[in-house]
Amino acid sequence: MERPAWAPRSIDISVPSVSRMYDYYLGGSHNFEVDREAARRAMEFMPGLPKIMQANRAFMRRAVRYAADQGISQFLDVGSGIPTFGNVHEVAQAARPGARVVYVDHDPVAVAHSEAVLEGNEDAGIVAADLRKPQEILSSPEVKRLIDLNQPVALLLLAILHFVEDEDDPYGAVAELGEALAPGSLLVLTHASYEGIPLPPERAGGAVDVYEGIRNPLIMRSREEIARFFEGYDMVEPGLVAMPRWRPDTAPDDEDPYAFSGFAGVGRTA
Repeated sequence: MERPAWAPRSIDISVPSVSRMYDYYLGGSHNFEVDREAARRAMEFMPGLPKIMQANRAFMRRAVRYAADQGISQFLDVGSGIPTFGNVHEVAQAARPGARVVYVDHDPVAVAHSEAVLEGNEDAGIVAADLRKPQEILSSPEVKRLIDLNQPVALLLLAILHFVEDEDDPYGAVAELGEALAPGSLLVLTHASYEGIPLPPERAGGAVDVYEGIRNPLIMRSREEIARFFEGYDMVEPGLVAMPRWRPDTAPDDEDPYAFSGFAGVGRTA
């Protein structure tokens, strides 16, 4: 397999990556055949996976604009993935010029492309770190340079927590990040769930098995389990709902049925 010029030498391009699969679902070009093959296998069970990813991106844009409207000008996007059009810094800086954004990801391809996209943008940066190690994120030079933790921050955890197994304590990681935020900060979150998927769970489970097979388990939590991430936050209306139902720009009933898979919500610190 020929290594593209944009692929860091440190990565194994024979192993699928969830961030590159996500890029493929969104129609991106920074993925390998091994990623496309795994994504196509998952789509054999859940053909609407690209629609789910598109709904996730649309929710992100609405939530970032909401945060900007609330006066927030700092954004910490953990598990940011490979940059695509309409990324957080583009939305935030269009809504609030001078808004500062820090992306965090542990995928070397995502980090390398973020560095390229952000070159020359002094108000945005990328940190190579893992959600499961909050202090590495909070103590990183880019977070210290761009984020004032004494002022409100929008913490984005979009389509990332369902890749953190219970044994790695995702609730503890979210709580630790949240404890570092000033009052008035926002937690913006999406999470996969069997609830809302227009398929029998056993059929959707075939796609989950694909992720298990590439050693990136996809943890499908219930609405109640997802709501636990917001303990200590005041939920912003309309609460924890399907992605198209969170402050939609257009009638949500016109959306593809797959877009209603999983949950999205925004909480505010007291």
